[in-house]
Amino acid sequence: MLTRKFMTVREVAELAQVGEATVRQWIRQGDLRAIDVGREFRIIPRDFERFLDQHATRAEGEAAAKPRGTAR
Repeated sequence: MLTRKFMTVREVAELAQVGEATVRQWIRQGDLRAIDVGREFRIIPRDFERFLDQHATRAEGEAAAKPRGTAR
């Protein structure tokens, strides 16, 4: 039995606070893995999480760099 939950383009767009066209562009560019189900795409949540991790400015848990010119 299939137990995976899938997200729609709209749901991903709402979570990322971007437009649906942007999410479709990520998919077309190959940045965000998606499943083509006819005229729609479905995204597995872990694939969206992987996308976010890959586009983060630093690794999770990594301390932010101190601004230049600060003492300590």
